Amino acid sequence: AVEDSEMENQSPEPVAEETSFLSSVDLFLFSIISGVLIYWFFFRKKKEEIPEFKKISTVAPSTRETSFIEKMKKTGKNIVVFYGSQTGTAEEFANRLSKDAHRYGMRGMAADPEEYDMAELSRLSEIDNSFAIFCMATYGEGDPTDNAQDFYDWLQETDTDLSGVSYTVFGLGNKTYEHYNAMGKYVDKRLEELGAQRIFDLGMGDDDGNLEEDFVSWREQFWPAVCEHFGVEATGEESSIRQYELVVHTDVNMNKVYTGEMGRLKSFETQKPPFDAKNPFLASVTVNRKLNRGGSRHLMHLELDITGSKIRYESGDHVAVYPVNNAAIVNKIGEILGVDLDTVISLNNLDEESNKKHPFPCPTSYRTALTHYLDISNPPRTNVLYELAQYATDPKDQETLRKMASSSPEGKALYHQWVPDARRNIVAILEDMPSLRPPLDHLCELMPRLQARYYSIASSSKVHSNSVHICAVVVEYETKTGRINKGVATNWLKNKVVTDNGHKSTVPMYVRKSQFRLPFKASNPVIMIGPGTGIAPFIGFIQERGWLKEQGKEVGETVLYYGCRHKNEDFLYQEELEAFEKAGVITQLNVAFSRDQDQKVYVQHLLKANKEHLWKLIHHENAHIYICGDARNMARDVQNTFYEIVTELGSMTHTQAVDYIKKLMTKGRYSQDVWS
Repeated sequence: AVEDSEMENQSPEPVAEETSFLSSVDLFLFSIISGVLIYWFFFRKKKEEIPEFKKISTVAPSTRETSFIEKMKKTGKNIVVFYGSQTGTAEEFANRLSKDAHRYGMRGMAADPEEYDMAELSRLSEIDNSFAIFCMATYGEGDPTDNAQDFYDWLQETDTDLSGVSYTVFGLGNKTYEHYNAMGKYVDKRLEELGAQRIFDLGMGDDDGNLEEDFVSWREQFWPAVCEHFGVEATGEESSIRQYELVVHTDVNMNKVYTGEMGRLKSFETQKPPFDAKNPFLASVTVNRKLNRGGSRHLMHLELDITGSKIRYESGDHVAVYPVNNAAIVNKIGEILGVDLDTVISLNNLDEESNKKHPFPCPTSYRTALTHYLDISNPPRTNVLYELAQYATDPKDQETLRKMASSSPEGKALYHQWVPDARRNIVAILEDMPSLRPPLDHLCELMPRLQARYYSIASSSKVHSNSVHICAVVVEYETKTGRINKGVATNWLKNKVVTDNGHKSTVPMYVRKSQFRLPFKASNPVIMIGPGTGIAPFIGFIQERGWLKEQGKEVGETVLYYGCRHKNEDFLYQEELEAFEKAGVITQLNVAFSRDQDQKVYVQHLLKANKEHLWKLIHHENAHIYICGDARNMARDVQNTFYEIVTELGSMTHTQAVDYIKKLMTKGRYSQDVWS
């Protein structure tokens, strides 16, 4: 284009020379354009044809019905119960509500919102006397669960008219968290804004209190309200209905039998990324060392090798691991019920249209189901006791089980005292009720699924790109009945030995993203508070700040408040932390040894002692505060200490101080990674 415009202003002579010049330019341009087109056609095209990895689907695409409305019409269902579940409890509640429906002459189905097009909610009114129930758990700092993330995004963006749709919501949360039941509250409010009609009040379960009791109380008020709304009556059918039927396999190809490798027939050698909850990576354990030098507890540091997995993580993320139940408990169940645990079985859904063909991968053996797939260590919920009651041959035992499953004040008190307080798992219940001998297949149907356990990652990928580190305390305690209970995951991890003979211990795992993040600007100061194993994410933070310093970046103050019982027993990562302090990566290391003196000293006492320095960092230098560890006591005490510091040094009232800290939370400058 430039050459053409210049030539218009030049003398037309000599013509022959000008023509030859033009043709050479045209030829040059033509060859460039041709080259680009050829490259695009052959190379870009090829690149586009390379398929991306897709998530492994547990149901073949041809058999999956993506329209829950069509499925409801086809199966005669008029109630759909959606669940947002991270640990399986919301899913379990959804299944219970969908089973309840038959008692009122209705038919329900439990549904995972991730599997369906949720925009179809607007069509629910096409089905007579229909309504939707949402059992929504809140994860972390007010976040949706993984399987409800898309539904949450849709609710935020949509302006779909939901008038004509009836709904109710039950939220699952924990009062020790700042954003208590945020997901349940949001779904309830947003559905109303879109025009849907609430047919019963939002229910809120508190896992810090008694989640089961909250759910049962809400459910017992909910169903009468449904009857009144739709003009229906309870059918009086209180009998237990089976969802699955047992098939015993006597002649089966053993290569087709699931043996616990996360429900997959293929070997882990052929694994393909991306790795997530439905497709975990089998990582080798390269380090497993005891962190404490003394005391009765066992605190450990593990390193999982993620070389070649393409797994990426940031400091502050969580690692999910899939544990295995203790073989002694599994064997005990077989012994008490007199069953050969190696019998190969399938539990097939009686509702042939259901997406969930089996409660766990089938065919499999009882041993595999009890070892890999079912939660047999936690105290069972009331619905399990209710369904088991029919198998107690002693009328007194039957009455006790039914009473514990009821909502009467005496029943609730008895259940609480006999099951959760005494930490009785299913084995303890069978041992203490000799007349209760249920068929093992029904027990397997009733037991909830064994869930992944989450740990804050104790490393930075900037320093350890091919490994994920875990810091955990092995759970072991004596119950009120004199039994020794052991934490499923921590005891399993403790036994993951690293040997020199080439044998590798492996852990199925994946990484879950977190909102617990270092400030975008490295120059911002950070205040980290993490007693006990709450130190875990801060090891990653400190490693990353050290790496940034090495890169020549300006790094703000890095202040750590750590606490343990005794300096000479359980000062975790002492050598590493002192080395970081010596190198100037940690600018202030404050450690509270709670039991090394008569008066107990905790991290909040050290915070008070350094209040002027803390106020300067927070109010004048834009510091970010991070808290990790026990939610019920430590995180609450630390927050109250910050209220006191802000009240005193900011010359504010208590209410103003609370607002000040809330504003820091909103800005992402006060973050918590806590558990109860």
